[in-house]
Amino acid sequence: MTKLTRRTMMASMGAALATPALLSRANAAEVTLRLSHFLPGVAPIQTKFFEPWAAELKEASNGAIDVQIFPSLQLGGKPPQLADQTRQGIVDIAWTLPVYTPDRFPIAETMALPFMVTNAEKTSIVMHKLMDEFAQGEYDGMKVLAYHTHDGGKLHTRNAPVTSQADLKGLKLRAPNQATGQMLAALGAETVFFPVTEMVVGLSNGVIDGCCLPFEVVPAFKLQELTKFTSMPAAGARGLYANTFSLVMNQRKYDDMSDDLKAVIDAHSGMDLSARLGKQFDEFEAFGRSVVEKQGNEIVEIPAEEIAKWQEVSKPVVAAWVEKLNGMGFDGQAVVDRANELLDAG
Repeated sequence: MTKLTRRTMMASMGAALATPALLSRANAAEVTLRLSHFLPGVAPIQTKFFEPWAAELKEASNGAIDVQIFPSLQLGGKPPQLADQTRQGIVDIAWTLPVYTPDRFPIAETMALPFMVTNAEKTSIVMHKLMDEFAQGEYDGMKVLAYHTHDGGKLHTRNAPVTSQADLKGLKLRAPNQATGQMLAALGAETVFFPVTEMVVGLSNGVIDGCCLPFEVVPAFKLQELTKFTSMPAAGARGLYANTFSLVMNQRKYDDMSDDLKAVIDAHSGMDLSARLGKQFDEFEAFGRSVVEKQGNEIVEIPAEEIAKWQEVSKPVVAAWVEKLNGMGFDGQAVVDRANELLDAG
């Protein structure tokens, strides 16, 4: 027997000894997990993340874990109900935004304050660390698989670009969350807030003049056809905002799984998955921008000195949030300071 053959045999034996429970399953699905999200099935979050991730779980469990994906809320409900649906077991896994239920997940929502984003990968890691340090119990009844954010939001408008506060006066904008809406209102815009799934109608019928969103959302809703201008902070400045996301699993469903299948879930979740999601959202952002450029829309920069003025305007919004956290029993300033410290770290 050659040395190479002996090495190959030993490696195979080691693999068999390491995962005997999984290898004995003969590819039979033992656990079916229904994953619900609110975007269309063609959205990158499904095609580039959920589908590959589901395949990885299936392969790692030797076919014992089968994830069935239901886009566009096919299992019913509305985006703000996804967390409760997960806690109640109506769905097994959900991808949800804390800002859709304001003040309910306060530490997770903190990263959605204005100017709390660099890029998606780094900010997702920061969010995960912040949650580990301050948010024990925030997701009771759910096992959190990952936290992440998207890249900094941009202003997408129908009729004219925005390069100064004066350009925002009287502009009707769909705000992405409560805090960013407060900042935009302080800058002179007229803001409304509703889930992204309702935004297309608002743009189509002229109820709103624009929206504040990252590029990555553009292809799924064809925003490049509904708007003509995109305004974004100058290079090097923090982004206007980033919404936060949580990938959560029903805790009872996880607890009822066998130890070896729990180990598969654990190995495919956590900080590494948060970082992976962030990195993928940076890739989605680049693709979304290419779609806007291909459409021929105009992309303009908001000068750094103008962004500095907007940051000053946003300080009362942040201060109010600190007080709200204090009222919930947190050290609000410590939470915000730690988030900024992590964002500023190399």
